[in-house]
Amino acid sequence: MRPAAAGHEGEELACRHLEAQGYRLVERNWRCRGGEIDVIARDGATTVFVEVKERGDLSRGEGYEAVTPLKRRRILLAARLYAASHGLEGTPMRFDVISIDRSSGAAQLRHDRDAFGDG
Repeated sequence: MRPAAAGHEGEELACRHLEAQGYRLVERNWRCRGGEIDVIARDGATTVFVEVKERGDLSRGEGYEAVTPLKRRRILLAARLYAASHGLEGTPMRFDVISIDRSSGAAQLRHDRDAFGDG
């Protein structure tokens, strides 16, 4: 499977998981000059910016481990731009990471709520 196709499949799985948890999907693959947000959703009154990381094997570590401080800064910048362009300043926001591990064949999903510890 090509990386883009695998990423799309992983995002589909993540979105189904979020909807099953009661989240309302708002946007996918929102891009701006500073970066991209994989999934933007609402959890009640909170806007949730979700980074999705998928791994076919664990040779490079777990997916959530790939959300480095640099990646976090890019996501935070993109989220600020999204919030400003959608009138969301001053409203509750949170950053979640969904890791999908396919190393055993079947997809195993890990959802880290408030993964950046900022919310």
